[in-house]
Formats: sequence, C-alpha cells, structure tokens
Amino acid sequence: MSVLRPFLNTYLRLTEKRFLKNATGPDALRRSIETKARLLFHGPLSMRLQRGALAGHEAVWISPRKGPEPQVTILYFHGGGYVFGSPATHAAMVASLAKRAGARAVLPRYPLAPEHPFPAAFDHAIAAYRACREQSGQVIIGGDSAGGGLTLALLAHLLARGETLPEAVFAFSPLTDLTFSGRSLRDNAEAEVVLPAERAQEMVQMYLNGEDPNNPSVSPLFADFTGGPPVWVTAGDTEILLDDSRRIVERMQAQGVDVTYVEEVDLPHVWPLFHNSLPEARATLKTLAAWIEDQAGTSTGTL
Repeated sequence: MSVLRPFLNTYLRLTEKRFLKNATGPDALRRSIETKARLLFHGPLSMRLQRGALAGHEAVWISPRKGPEPQVTILYFHGGGYVFGSPATHAAMVASLAKRAGARAVLPRYPLAPEHPFPAAFDHAIAAYRACREQSGQVIIGGDSAGGGLTLALLAHLLARGETLPEAVFAFSPLTDLTFSGRSLRDNAEAEVVLPAERAQEMVQMYLNGEDPNNPSVSPLFADFTGGPPVWVTAGDTEILLDDSRRIVERMQAQGVDVTYVEEVDLPHVWPLFHNSLPEARATLKTLAAWIEDQAGTSTGTL
C-alpha cells in the first residue's frame, strides 16, 4: 500500500463522509461533487473531451487527440446514488482508462432522482447502449457505484431480450442490492470512509419511488446473467457495498459467467477516481485497461 492511502482515507472520512451525512438535499450534493471534480480530477492531455449527444441526450465523448479513431468504445455510467454525479465528475478517470486501453469513451448524462425516479435512468441506459451499438465497433460497458448497478441491470436486460451483447462489462464498487440485505452495510459502517450507511435507504427511496427493490432492473443481484460476456468487478474490503460485489460475483459465476473479481485492502469507495494522486488508483486502471484489451483483442493503449 502507498504512503498516501491512509492520508486519503482520513481526509475522506473527515470531509466527504461528513458532508454526505449532513447534506440537506440533492442540489447541495450535486454542486459539491461538481466543484470537487473540477479541482481534483484531471484527465490526460492526450485525450479530447467534447460535449455531444447520445440517443438524443447530452453526453461527453472522449477520444485521442492524435492517431486513428479507436475501434473500441467504453460506454460508462457514473455513480452518485442515482441522485448526483454527472459525466463531468467522472470524465477524467474514464479518459485515463480509455487512454490506457486504446479506446474512446462516452458518458451519457442520465436522468437523476428525485426529479426522475426509476425507470428513467434505466430506460436511458438502454437507449444509450442501443445508440452506441449502432455507431460503434466493439462496445465495453462499465460504471461505478450506482452506475455500476445500472450497468449490470442493463446487461441483464439485454440478456433477457436476446439483444446484441457488449464485448465485456466492468464495475467499480457496484450498488447491486437495493434491499440492502448484505452484512457489510452494517459490519463496515464504521470502517467505510466515504459513504454514510445511515443515509443509504433515504437516497435509494428517491430513486425507487415505490418500485419493488427486488426488481432485477433496480437490484441486479437478483438477475439472471446466464450466457453473459466476461465481467470484471472490483471493490474494497472496508466498503459498505462490499457484499454487493461479492454476492453478485458469486451469482454470476454460478450461472457460468467468466468473472474476474479483484478485492483490494482498505481502499476508499471508487478509488480509481483519485488516479491523479493515488498509486493504487493508477494500478487498478492499468489492470482493467489490460483486461479490456484482452477482451477486445487490441493492444494499442498506453499503460
């Protein structure tokens, strides 16, 4: 572990976790993460970020400034509990991943709760994937936290309907169980340095708006992934969402899916966001990029 890791954990516990615990509403959460992302997260200069559209809605497209257009597209769904976050808050991390993997990427701005509860984000994810599939070669879908759960719910939907599948799927610390039945929600409540466990139900209820949390489209832990493409998942052992990762990996493996699971020690929720400063974040992106290249049959990235 790097020297920076314990300092980052302490900083996040004293600032981010406290803020998330005490924030008064979605607007405050959104303003805060947007500001912090502008100050703290920066993508590689060799990658171009452009505002555009996907499926008729706003999106951020990421591609190399020089060289041929990549044949692999990463469709990425940001995290934020379905309530906050945006393409801008996660674009720097995804640009770093895309550079390493020799890919381009697109981050759709999906509708957020409570203004747009389920199934708004889910329906938008389906439309974004179909549009991306139509205009791209190989497509890898991924996401983090709630966006990771959205990614896996999208995969289950595609499988259930026999649609063309992505070449591979990945998720950072995905939220997969909105019934919150995992023990880690309780057992890691103190050790978790970012997410306050006591606010999980409140945030998710904004998204569910009366929907059954056992619905696989909101809790992919209960979905059928038989016949799915290769999947890569990572989580930290002190996260409250640890069991969300462990259990869905076990479920997919039992259903015959080729799953790579990487569990790290004492790293914060979605630590790859801190790729500018945290060595472990860069190492995770490097590992994932190599896996993406393997699935896509390419080797053009920069590690």
